[in-house]
Amino acid sequence: MDLIKIYLEEDLGEEGDITTNSIFTNEEGEAIIIAKEDCVLAGIEDAKEVFSRLGAEMQILHQDGEKIKAGTIVARIRGKLRAILAGERLALNMLSRMSGIATETRTLVDMCRRVNPDVKICATRKTTPGFRKYEKKAVIIGGGEPHRFGLFDAVLIKDNHIKAAGSVGEAIRRVKERIKDKFVEVEVENLEQALISAREEVDAILIDNQPPQVARDIATRVREENPDIIIEVSGGITRDNILLYAPFADRISLGYITHSVKSKDFSLEIL
Repeated sequence: MDLIKIYLEEDLGEEGDITTNSIFTNEEGEAIIIAKEDCVLAGIEDAKEVFSRLGAEMQILHQDGEKIKAGTIVARIRGKLRAILAGERLALNMLSRMSGIATETRTLVDMCRRVNPDVKICATRKTTPGFRKYEKKAVIIGGGEPHRFGLFDAVLIKDNHIKAAGSVGEAIRRVKERIKDKFVEVEVENLEQALISAREEVDAILIDNQPPQVARDIATRVREENPDIIIEVSGGITRDNILLYAPFADRISLGYITHSVKSKDFSLEIL
């Protein structure tokens, strides 16, 4: 799926940029993109692709993953003014959104790695429809992990699966009968569910919506039962309390880093 093509069609429609096209014809121009806030840069390659599709050339001055300061010029664009102005908003939207995600992810990674060098900060499927590819990419740029991309690439048995199947054991049994080659994780809400999952030798358990000490106690008991199992925690975890979970978790997944993180501000200025 060519997402950038879809995004451009959404913005330009059938008639194109009627404002710019009524003012300019074939005039050439030059512009710069400036970061208005400190951030971890993400989406610069994607912004370049936007302008390339429209016939303009963008020179990248700073790379994805770099920490940059407010006022930094991150790119320079040359080409027809029609092309530059048609791509301006899409390129800036991608940079702003992705850099916001990458910045928050990097903050969490740096915090948690100080207490547990092996813990992984993960995204979830709580993403913007149509933009998941780029939001997950921004998490990776920030030093995190994307987790499963969709419903097709890993098994995650959740509370509604368990309720409808009758029990956690029955849900696991049905999955194992039908799926042999995928990562299998079970969302658990108490010690009993966690121990059943561990005995069934799933790949991971996700301890959901539990206070730090309760989650730690569950993790300890599960590792006694199955030392190889991956322990993930999620639900209600933020920058304010994440360090209470980081010492004992293998993975920490956070929906807010993609669904409600603050975008970073960038601007494009014609020279």
